[in-house]
Amino acid sequence: MGQPQAILMTMDILIPLGMGIIIRMTNTITLRSTLKQFVRDWTEEGAQEREMCYQPLIDALVEFYPNTQSPEDRSKLRVLVPGAGLGRLAWDVAKLGFSCQGNEFSHYMLLSSYFILNRTESIGQHKLYPYVHSFSNVPNRQAMLREVSLPDVSPSSLPPTSNFSLVAGDFEEIYGVESDPDEPQSGQWDAILTCFFIDTAKNIVNYLRIIHKILAPGGVWINLGPLLWHFENNNTNDLSIELDLEEVKALAREIGFEISNERDIDTTYTSNSQSMLGYVYKAAFWTATKVA
Repeated sequence: MGQPQAILMTMDILIPLGMGIIIRMTNTITLRSTLKQFVRDWTEEGAQEREMCYQPLIDALVEFYPNTQSPEDRSKLRVLVPGAGLGRLAWDVAKLGFSCQGNEFSHYMLLSSYFILNRTESIGQHKLYPYVHSFSNVPNRQAMLREVSLPDVSPSSLPPTSNFSLVAGDFEEIYGVESDPDEPQSGQWDAILTCFFIDTAKNIVNYLRIIHKILAPGGVWINLGPLLWHFENNNTNDLSIELDLEEVKALAREIGFEISNERDIDTTYTSNSQSMLGYVYKAAFWTATKVA
């Protein structure tokens, strides 16, 4: 049996690897993205991006609960991070002593976060080469072939009072219904942190209603991200509601939020610091308190 022929990879084709194995190009694209998520969440190289994206959310959370400084007091507060990705933001919140739960739908992210959080014993234990899959906008071979070490922290170094978990599943299906009597949702979360998340909604109205529903009275929703609606112009005929920023905030107020601390934050997302090309988001940040 001969060797499988090399073929040009495009978005539409299946890629034969021989021995009956076939992968889709969309899977390889997602895999490349996941490798860059490793850099963003769990390496020293990603620290600058985390400072731009995660730190404003964490600072706002701590500022909202100024009287809970000790890990013991913070452990009584439940914080939810939907769209948790590889789990670093949720882990950082738990590191401060809060009881924090991350929620993620992508099995690529779930498997990768499990690997980091449960199969890692030391800082810098694993090595990746996340940039070898692209030849575009490469200044030199050293930039393309460079190695990154991860993680930059020990995942097991959480305080003993923290309660940290990751839940697999669709946000609307997990938190939009009361399905588990041992895991109450409605009115039970003191804070919800959304980072590059709300534009993953097919129906943003449902997302905001669920966020409002599961927050405790007086609880806080802290958001940072763009509005890159993931299902706009989809080819599966899925319902997609795309609002502009002012419409999203007006909807939040109508549902029962009081929005404050509004500002724009310039940030990147899984960027390659040595690439010749980079994108900067003018991400919207706000703090929203449940008032009705």
